[in-house]
Amino acid sequence: MEGNNEDIILLSNMKQGNEQAFNNLFRKYYPILCAYGHKFVDLEDAEECAQETMLWLWNNREALIIQTSLSSYLFTSIHNRALNILNKKENKNFAENYFYQEMQTLTTEIDFYQLKELNKHIQQAITSLPPSYKEAFIMHRFKNMSYKEIAEQLNVSPKTIDYRIQQALKILRAELKDYLPLAWFMFLLR
Repeated sequence: MEGNNEDIILLSNMKQGNEQAFNNLFRKYYPILCAYGHKFVDLEDAEECAQETMLWLWNNREALIIQTSLSSYLFTSIHNRALNILNKKENKNFAENYFYQEMQTLTTEIDFYQLKELNKHIQQAITSLPPSYKEAFIMHRFKNMSYKEIAEQLNVSPKTIDYRIQQALKILRAELKDYLPLAWFMFLLR
């Protein structure tokens, strides 16, 4: 490994499990790594990159092989982590924009009379469910209760609730098969 003697000694001691050597490296590099990362991402993300990099350094100290200087290694790591964050944000923004555009197109194509009719059919389909299925389904979908909460209230196991809800969904899919694309849209609006 290239680099200054202090880094070489501290890294060697850290590899042997010396926490003080790691703490010294952390204090030396953390602020610089945050500032460098902040050139690419916001400060909070830059701090997270620096923390993850230093934590990775400690957790992988025994197998660590650095061909360049420690500082070059750390800066490259921060740069790569910052790029990963930027890529994730870009992909998320792309997905959100695409979904928004698709929903805009869908809402302009939907006749709101159809939504009213669909709502009526959904209500009828739910009403026609067997009582135990209907009860579990309504508690989960419309009262936002977890399987565990429903199970406790009905004095049955969560597996039973899971079965009832899955059966209710199966029945509803069959009953509403002609309306599924429109039904999917309505459930997204909830």
